[in-house]
Amino acid sequence: MLSQQDVVTTPGLVAKKMRLPGQELMMEKSLTRLVNEHGLLVYPLSPRLRDVLEQVSAGYPVLVRIDDGSVISSPHYAVVVGYDRVKQRLLVRSGMSRRLVMSFKNFQSAWDEVGNWAVLVQAPAQLPANVERQRWLNAAAQLEQAGQKLAARNAYEAVDHRTN
Repeated sequence: MLSQQDVVTTPGLVAKKMRLPGQELMMEKSLTRLVNEHGLLVYPLSPRLRDVLEQVSAGYPVLVRIDDGSVISSPHYAVVVGYDRVKQRLLVRSGMSRRLVMSFKNFQSAWDEVGNWAVLVQAPAQLPANVERQRWLNAAAQLEQAGQKLAARNAYEAVDHRTN
């Protein structure tokens, strides 16, 4: 997700900054901290598949937490990068799999299992499709609290420009 925003990093550096392994229970909080350190926002999505599809359709990959129910798998993070509405399939990047195809039904089940968590990682002036103003302002406030005042101001201005 960071590389989508032109942040040069590696999985190893991200894991180190997120204190992994060891801090898995704090993943969402660590993710927000790490993303905010790079001057980016974490914008949470509503827990509806149509909202995930809307963002992917707008060109924004969506980070989700899923549990596919396999014995060796546990809840993990994946990135939804595409879909085929006619065939009812999602294209997901998960672990070492760059092209995991999941049916809408299987994805929904795996996503429901762990609470329908989904977020975007956005640049401050890069508003999501059909941005919800208050949700964006909350994400901008987190960015400001992380010491990224200029980035937060850009986020506030972007949503004010779009919604006024």
